[in-house]
Amino acid sequence: MHIILLSISYFLLSYICLILALFVLSNLGLPSLSFYARCLAAYACLVLCATYGVLVSLLLRLTGHHRLAQHFTARAFDLTMRLATGVSFRILSGEHHLSSRRPCVIIGNHQSELDVLLLGRIFPPYCSVTAKSSLKRVPFLGWFMALSGTVFIDRANSASARQAFAGAADEMLTHRQSVFIFPEGTRSYAQGPKMGAFKKGAFHLAVQAQVDVVPVVCANYWGLLAAKERRFRSGEIPVVVLEPISTKGLEVGDVDALCERVRGLMMDALREVGETKEGREAASK
Repeated sequence: MHIILLSISYFLLSYICLILALFVLSNLGLPSLSFYARCLAAYACLVLCATYGVLVSLLLRLTGHHRLAQHFTARAFDLTMRLATGVSFRILSGEHHLSSRRPCVIIGNHQSELDVLLLGRIFPPYCSVTAKSSLKRVPFLGWFMALSGTVFIDRANSASARQAFAGAADEMLTHRQSVFIFPEGTRSYAQGPKMGAFKKGAFHLAVQAQVDVVPVVCANYWGLLAAKERRFRSGEIPVVVLEPISTKGLEVGDVDALCERVRGLMMDALREVGETKEGREAASK
């Protein structure tokens, strides 16, 4: 056991020294090294906060408050990333919408892996991600999701979108649990104010549960993070939360129109937030 602990200590010390060395060298005429330094720092924050999340989930489950675990883990990630990489998200307006209507379906545009940090900033209490039911069986990740109250969606045995989201909708209403979904389904890596086509799952879920949709729009931050250009610099990324959109009285046949309406509102907001001082700084190289 002593040897194991000693080996872990040496590894962590070497890892930290490597990150610090890369940061120092990046300031001595090798700016591209800051990309690797921040990537390594971000991975360290992710592992640290994932471990913290498992422990918090276990403790909160003992008190019956495990559905707060993802909120606490998200805030821990927001803080550690701010300190380790200098990158943060700042909500310019509408933050109260995230918790004023519970439960609700919160959606956001999806640009890159850094959007995990966006969740760290915006996650309100009693909110979780959604995931396929099959992920429950994945070691560590699945355990954390199950312990922290993730809303699972069983697609394998469903013949329609309505059936697939029925169980998730019931769980949201029973526990007053909000959920977050990226409706684009994949990262866009956009170099400007762009979004991909929306998948309709989030809107099926909102209509099924008859809860509000709360759109979150993050400004384009290609100027801060661009993997192909090996660019990852510190900075603040502006975010706006739009007014909740009611689904009361809507049915499955209304999902397409709801999806298009929300995407249009988010595109308008994406262009607007990109024109702010903070937005221009985040998008500029």
